Parts: sequence; structure tokens; C-alpha cells
Amino acid sequence: MRKLSIIAIAAALFGTPAVAAGGPFLSLGNTDFVVLLGFITFILILVYYKVPGMLAGLLDQRAEGIRSDLDEARALREEAQALLASYERKSREVQDQAAQIVVHAKEEAAAAATKAHEDLQASIARRLAAAEEQISSAQAAAVTEVRNRAVTVAITAARSVIAGQMNASTANALIDASIKEVGQKLH
Repeated sequence: MRKLSIIAIAAALFGTPAVAAGGPFLSLGNTDFVVLLGFITFILILVYYKVPGMLAGLLDQRAEGIRSDLDEARALREEAQALLASYERKSREVQDQAAQIVVHAKEEAAAAATKAHEDLQASIARRLAAAEEQISSAQAAAVTEVRNRAVTVAITAARSVIAGQMNASTANALIDASIKEVGQKLH
């Protein structure tokens, strides 16, 4: 392989059109020779100032930078996956808590509905008792009023009957009897 590369370099250096033309190649009048000398000088200067080593170092630094970027990206990816797993776990926990809250709210709503039903039954019972009391009070008032009217009617009827049957001597006898009775009760 090495012999092949040396032959390729020699063919490239010496296989120029000037050589093929048959003129003296190693003269400063030949432009191809001058260009070859300039190129070789340029390559030697680059090697002297270690430019290929610097280029290799820059390429190594670039490769190291890319490697560190890849490592950092890998670390960020792992961190992102960990965060995603954490958020998914928290999401499941929140969903579980939400389900528990819904179950608890349903239980509280059922308890509140039961209590409201019981309170409504108690309120209805109180109102029925109050209504029955008002009815009995109204009945008692009506009975009292009917009695009072009956007494008034009876008194009025008795007065008219007594007034119709009363004469002056009977009235004087009743007045005397009443005065006697009041006198006995006062002493």
C-alpha cells in the first residue's frame, strides 16, 4: 500500500504536461516546476508550524464538544423521562384523589339529602301539630262564641218572656227579694 502511494505521488509530481512535452522540467522557466516548488514550500511551512497538528487538535476539540453535547443531551433526556414519569405518577395520584373526592362528595350529598328529608319530615310534623293546635283553638273559640251567643239569645229571649209576663206588683216583689239576697250576701 505504501509503495502504491509513493508511486501515485511521483506520478502526480512528474506526470505533468511539461514532462510529457519533453522540455527541461527542473528549470525556473518552467511554470509547472515553480508551482510545484511553491506548493511543496507551502506544505513544508504548514508542517513546520504544526498546522496539521493544530487542525487535528481543533477537530479533536470539536469531537469532544460534540461528545459532551451528546452526553448532556442524553442526561437531559433521562432527566426529562424521570420528570415525565414523576408527572404521570402525580397525575395518577391526582386522579385517584379526585375519584376519592367524588366518592366522598356523593356520600356527603346522600347524608345531606337524608338529613334534609328528616328535617322536612320534622318540619311537616311541627306544622301539622301547629295546624291541629290552631284548629282546636279555633274550635274552642267557636264553641265559646256559640255558647256566648246562646246565652245572649237565651237572656234576650228570657227578658222578652219575662218582660211580657211581668207586671208592676211582680216586679216590686222581685226587687225586694233581690235586695234581701244582696243584703244577706254582703253581711
